[in-house]
This record gives sequence, structure tokens and C-alpha cells, in this order.
Amino acid sequence: MVKLLSDGKERSTRDLVRKTGVMAVGTCISELRAHGAEIDCSARFINGQRRFFYRMTKGPKEE
Repeated sequence: MVKLLSDGKERSTRDLVRKTGVMAVGTCISELRAHGAEIDCSARFINGQRRFFYRMTKGPKEE
């Protein structure tokens, strides 16, 4: 997921699931944040449904 988000583009939850195969996107985002990543999350209504979008502005700390 880090590789996909590292380009700085905004990604929807659906896009992240499809491209990584990870169903627990929120958990992965939380884990990345716990390791120092800065990831913005925004919600929008599209066709009457709320969609979440993520953009990483700073990667996690290297260990």
C-alpha cells in the first residue's frame, strides 16, 4: 500500500482494495500513520453514497 500511495495521488478506498487486495484499508492506513506517515482522508458524496479518499503527503519512517 505504501508503494501505491507514495505517488502522492488521491486514492479511493475501492481503488486501494482493487490494487492491493487488502480489504482492511483503514487498518493499514492506521498502521502507516503509527509509523510516521501523514495521510489525509476526505469523504465525498458521489451518486448519493459517501466515498473516502486518501492521499499520503509524507511516507512512514524508515527503520
